[in-house]
Amino acid sequence: MDSTRQQKIARQIQRDIAEILQKEMADTVRGSLVTVTTVRVSPDLAYAKLYISIFPFERSTAILEAIKEKSWYVRKLLGARIRNQLKIVPELEWFIDDSLEYIENIDNLLKE
Repeated sequence: MDSTRQQKIARQIQRDIAEILQKEMADTVRGSLVTVTTVRVSPDLAYAKLYISIFPFERSTAILEAIKEKSWYVRKLLGARIRNQLKIVPELEWFIDDSLEYIENIDNLLKE
């Protein structure tokens, strides 16, 4: 169970990362819709697991790798935004949230 502080920090990181991906990383994610679906923060606030949904699904692994390569840059931009709230900028771990793909697959199976 996450504490209230963890939840607040996770929501703030989710908003900031979404804005960073949309504005500063637009060239990396060009032609795709990237959404930050969930952020989970460790109890010591040193690590953050970011779950992102990428559409179209075919390009998801390539875009995820491109984002992982520039993770240091995203962390730097995040640090500039949350420097007054946290002492340590969390290490970012990126994961694909494939729940939308799963839902679409189930929907297609039900239509058959």
